[in-house]
Amino acid sequence: MARQKNKGDNYERELARWLNENVYGDNRAERAPLSGGGSVNMVAGGADLLGTDHIFVEAKRVERLPWRDALAQAERNAGHRRTEQTPLVITRRNREATEDSVCFLRLKDFKKYYQSYLRETGKL
Repeated sequence: MARQKNKGDNYERELARWLNENVYGDNRAERAPLSGGGSVNMVAGGADLLGTDHIFVEAKRVERLPWRDALAQAERNAGHRRTEQTPLVITRRNREATEDSVCFLRLKDFKKYYQSYLRETGKL
């Protein structure tokens, strides 16, 4: 079990580093302390990453992911935290590059981000 936890903890650090280098351009995102199955002064778990404005990240590094359960976990935790952040599951398998990770979110949440992108690019 410790090996699985280490794998998950390392993936959270990997995701934070990738977001910092490829999205933010600075060290904004970081792994939440005790995020892997623990809690930080809360009844329910928190997001796996801190500093990710508008998204509540649930990171999963597994070969087979029950993705609806993972999304439900992110939604439940975000609800307990009473956050406005969008629950988002990011996952990858072993031997996949971080940039090939897959993201899951509800269509209604995708709509907000896609419409924002279209407005920003003058296509809406």
